[in-house]
Order: sequence, then C-alpha cells, then structure tokens
Amino acid sequence: MSDWTAGYVADIGYTYGYYKELNPLRMRLAFLNAGIAPPKQAKACELGFGQGLSAAIHAAASDTQWFGNDFLPAQAAFAQSLVEASGSDAQFSDESFAEFLARDDLPKFDFISLHGVWTWVSEDNRQLIMDFIRKNLAVGGVVYVSYNTQIGWAQMMPLRRLLVQHTQRMGAPGEGTAQRIRQALQFADQVMKTQPFHAQNNAQVAPKLQELMSQDPHYLAHEYFNRDWQPMDFADMAEYMELAKLEYASSATYLDLIEAVNLSAEQQALLAQIGDVALRENTRDFCVDKKFRKDYWVRGARNLNPVQVVDGLRAERVVMTKPRGVISLVLEGAFGVADLAADVYDPILDFLADYQPHSLGEIEQAMASHPKIGLQEIVQAMFIFTHRGEIQAAQDGSVISQVFQRTQKLNNTLIERARGSSDVQYLASPVTGGGIEVNRYQQLFLLGLQQGHKQAPALAEFAWSILEPLGEDMIKYGRALQTDEEKQADLNERAEDFLRRDLPMLQGLQIA
Repeated sequence: MSDWTAGYVADIGYTYGYYKELNPLRMRLAFLNAGIAPPKQAKACELGFGQGLSAAIHAAASDTQWFGNDFLPAQAAFAQSLVEASGSDAQFSDESFAEFLARDDLPKFDFISLHGVWTWVSEDNRQLIMDFIRKNLAVGGVVYVSYNTQIGWAQMMPLRRLLVQHTQRMGAPGEGTAQRIRQALQFADQVMKTQPFHAQNNAQVAPKLQELMSQDPHYLAHEYFNRDWQPMDFADMAEYMELAKLEYASSATYLDLIEAVNLSAEQQALLAQIGDVALRENTRDFCVDKKFRKDYWVRGARNLNPVQVVDGLRAERVVMTKPRGVISLVLEGAFGVADLAADVYDPILDFLADYQPHSLGEIEQAMASHPKIGLQEIVQAMFIFTHRGEIQAAQDGSVISQVFQRTQKLNNTLIERARGSSDVQYLASPVTGGGIEVNRYQQLFLLGLQQGHKQAPALAEFAWSILEPLGEDMIKYGRALQTDEEKQADLNERAEDFLRRDLPMLQGLQIA
C-alpha cells in the first residue's frame, strides 16, 4: 500500500449503492418519536461518500446544500460528474479527512453523515473525523453514523483476519485486489473442509464464508479487506461522541423502534430498568445479537412536550415508494417472521396507493371509521414500511417544484448510462428528496418511453435492441435464460409489468 491510502483498499472501486438513511428528511420521524424537535437541514456533509451516488442524488433532489469528500480520486470524479449533470450546487472533493478538516471555508453543517466509514478506517482517521465534527457541526446539528458492532461480529473476526492475512502474505505481486480476495476465499473454503474446531464451536462462521463467496469482490474489498477494521460497542461510540458534545437521539433502523418484534416481554422489562443509555443499548444489542448499527446523534436536543410531538407527527408527509402490489404483510424481525394484521395495515397502504404525498394527519382522518387504526398504529406502520423502503418521507410542494428540473437532468444521465451498464439501480425523486430503486430494465423502458415507445411489445423490442448486442446474461428466478426467445419473452413480461405496476408509481414520484 502507498502511504496516501492509509491502509485502505484503493485499487478497486466501491459499489454504486444508494443508502436511504443518508437522506436528512428521513430522520424527522425518528426524532419526533424520540420527543426531539427535528433540526433544520440547510447544509449537509457526507464524509467518505464512496462513489457519491447518495450524496449526488440528495444534492439534486432537495434544497439542502451538500458538501462531501472521498479520498479516492476516481470516486470523487464520478460524484462530481453527477453534480455537473444535475446542476446542483454540491461541492465534492477527493481530499483526505486531514485535508478536509484543515479547510477554513466550510459552513456549519446541520447534518453530517458517515456510512460504512467509522469501523473501516484507522484510529488516527477516527480522531480526525471527530475533530471535523467538533469544528463543523452546528448547534442543534445531527450526526448519522453506521458501524459494525463487536457483539455481533465476535465470531466472525478470526475468519476475517484469516482472509486478510492470506491476501497480504500469499497474494502474488501485481495481482489485483479482486483476484487476491478470490484466492483468500478459496483458501478459507479449503480450511472449512478440514472441519476446524473453531467453525464447529462457532456456528455462524461456515455460513458466513459461503455468503462471502457469493458476493461482489468490489463490495468485499471495502467491507472486509482493509488494513483497519474495528467493530465496537455502542458504549465505545458514545465515548467518542461525548467529546463533541453529542448525545444519542435514536436508532436510524426504524424497525428497532418497534420493540415487540425484536425483544421478548422479559427483555423489554429488563431494558426499561436500565437508566444508563450506553449500558441499555449494549444490553439490547446483546439480546438481539446486533451486527450493524445505524444511529442518529444530536448536539443540543430540543425536547418537545406530548402535544408538540403529536402535532409534529400529524404534519409529517409520506409517499408510497414501491408498487402497492408488491408490498407484503410478512414482517421479519429478530424473533423471525410474523404476519402483520391485514385489517390494520391494508387500509393504510390502500390509502397511499395513489402515490401522492399525504400527511399522517390526513391518513388518520381517512382511517377515522376504522376502530383499530389510530395515530399510534399509523406511526408504527410508517416505521415498518419506511424501514423496508416501501414508504418514504415527502418534501413540501414548493421544494418539489424547485428541484424537479435538477432531478430530471440527473435521471436522464443515469438512464442513458443504463444502455451500457447495470451498476446504478436508483433514480432521484423530487418528491422524497432522495433515491428510488429503479432497475436497469425499468430504466431502459423509461428511455424507450422518452423515444415514443408506448406499448409493452415496443418497449421490450427497444430494450432488446440495446441488450442483445452486449450479449449479457439475463436471469429469471435464479436461472440464466439460454435462448433469444426466452430473453425476448422475459423482456415483454417485464415491460407489461412496468406499464401496469411500476409506471404509475414512478409518475407519482415525478421520476417518469
């Protein structure tokens, strides 16, 4: 490794993921639930933004001014290209944390986010991050941070170390990171076939290795193969945050806010007796074997009284962001799979199936004749379906109008990219201020609509004219389609589903 990488993988790019928790609008519901006034969102910053897709979408789709850094030049360049495409005023750079900290031209930020950064960098870089937060977070501002927990990763740490040692000691000079990762995984698989006692005594190890062997090396490189990788407890995180005058506000994993699906009655009663926040959260993580935390921290919380909380909840606007027909009432929590009550949740989902923004107060009024549905049930429904990405917070109409042209420009660039690549699976919605999952086929159908193809056969033929010369695999139900006839029939079926099911949603979200 050269010195400038500080031990971080630099010869292989990160994936083009979008992370909904990085949308500042999303934190409002969690803050109201915690009895805290949601802060303003005028200026935001993402530290270590990877390919920058989330940051660029949020910059284009909201009236928040965004800043950010990622020290890999290729990733910063991609993020900047998306900014140029949308015409937003975001400022992204390839500066290191030390260089970013040294700048004296940055504003005070209302929201600073770190996703997949904290437990993947060195202690020196964690200290630089905390110095940046102390210097640049506004009073009342929020920090979002995600990190691996020591409790959930305790069994996996020896396996991860074995894999990294193989890449460092056995990888041939000149081999790229991806090839060294494949060789390390093959070596670990050989070790597992010898039935080591460690794997026998730690039941999670062998299944985890099989999971790793099926994943993209670009993801694995940044997730597991950096020199520094340090899962930590919530209490350790709290000690860092206290130095910047930050206090814990809420989990950003919305399903964690519904204790009944994660904890037994005895566990809930025990946690209720623990007054210390750090000990309570550590104990909770122990109960559910938490592997990955997503948390909001706030510098100077403004507590709300019960009336203000209810008023704030009723004013919150939401919109459905998955086709109604694909939303399941099967819920997976720490205790396993459970069925949601159809007589409670179906009416709420049906009301939102026009794909238009509605306040929780509007939903409450519409459900007034339902004896089982009140504001509490509506809020719980928002936690469940927002957690799964099927409902998202919605912006004010004035903001939607203000950012619409920017999102159209960005989406046109991403849709054009889909002609040759499937790496970006999200488009920007001015309604949510964030990203919506739109796969490559759907993006090509949108491109076909723009070129005047209105019927399913014409859309399928248009997509086939792009995909067929590339000779790429097409997968259905886990099976690679073999013949041109199979592939064309699949595209036609997808086009029919797109027009019937997906297009109304995309129109409501002002993507189509």
